Amino acid sequence: MIQKIRMDMSIGSSIQKMRYQNKLTQEQVIARMNLMGLPISKSSYAKIETNRMNIRVSELMALADIFHCEVGDFFKDLIKLK
Repeated sequence: MIQKIRMDMSIGSSIQKMRYQNKLTQEQVIARMNLMGLPISKSSYAKIETNRMNIRVSELMALADIFHCEVGDFFKDLIKLK
């Protein structure tokens, strides 16, 4: 059975924006994640940035460390829920 991803909150564009602000390539981010003990492929990372794959909390925390930001910063551009 294939699991379909249900869109909830799309933070892929925020992740990509932060990567650009830090002047990093996808390969550089992936290499840093791998060094942190989080193996991720280029394909999987690209799917996260394009919202075609859900991100794990551990990956989100690693990205916050790599991009020198808080985890909450990835959600700033999303519409605030009432």
